[in-house]
Amino acid sequence: MTAVTRARVEAAYQALGSGDRKRITEYYAEDLRWLVPGNHPLAGWYESLDAFLDMMATAGKLTGGSFRMDREVVMVGEDCSADVCHNYGMRAGAPEDSLSPYDRLDVTVFHFMRWRDGRIVEGHDGLMGDDAAAFSQFWAPFRPGGIRY
Repeated sequence: MTAVTRARVEAAYQALGSGDRKRITEYYAEDLRWLVPGNHPLAGWYESLDAFLDMMATAGKLTGGSFRMDREVVMVGEDCSADVCHNYGMRAGAPEDSLSPYDRLDVTVFHFMRWRDGRIVEGHDGLMGDDAAAFSQFWAPFRPGGIRY
């Protein structure tokens, strides 16, 4: 059994960021389940690695490749990990100086992950307070003023 360690969690994030599917499958199970909270088009359960990767690709496209997750802390247990990330991004095409929550993502996200045989099999994103509303606003298909993208 592969131990869940801080280094393995960091490697999983690095693999995901690489976009290399072979590398990603070293850390993420094909039958991965992942929950994105909120009431926006990306919210809900993703029921496979392919579905999860499609969602991540959509996030990248919507942000013009600017989306990033900067880890602040990683905690590990026997078959689980939890981390706190600061997530950033700018809506593709938005003015660079915009401070609108529909254009600029700047939130703290908690991730809880279950591991089996060295791979993540389930993940949950969590947001608290005003960050939950800001997260939903950013991923909503609206520009400031309620105009649809």
